[in-house]
Amino acid sequence: MTMFSSRNWREYPQRYRMEAVKFKKSGLTFFPPRDIDPTNGDVECEKVNLPDIGKILTFTVVRIAPAQWGDVGPYGIAIVELADGTRLMGQMTDVDVNEIKIGMEVRVEFRRVQQEGHHGVLSYGYKFVPKWW
Repeated sequence: MTMFSSRNWREYPQRYRMEAVKFKKSGLTFFPPRDIDPTNGDVECEKVNLPDIGKILTFTVVRIAPAQWGDVGPYGIAIVELADGTRLMGQMTDVDVNEIKIGMEVRVEFRRVQQEGHHGVLSYGYKFVPKWW
């Protein structure tokens, strides 16, 4: 299955618009969205847009990238806690891997994630950039 399967296009709203769901009883926010709150079985929820500012909780550096990202390496992958407490994992960009630190403030930006083949379809999603950038 390629990145451009039917599952991929169903996920466009959450990846392109950073849509999540917030459940009424627990007040918890989930990204990607869930239909049922796993803590209490609640199904009543509302769509919310995630904030675009957060802090790095942990990270790793990928020094030998897979073939499709070979021109990008080395690059950082971080788990970021957004201002509302939601946690996301994504690629760090526009920063030297030696400058990435736990606690660093970052912004979520909409960027190209990958391209399928040399003349393939472009796939977009979110990446993290330092807040000062």
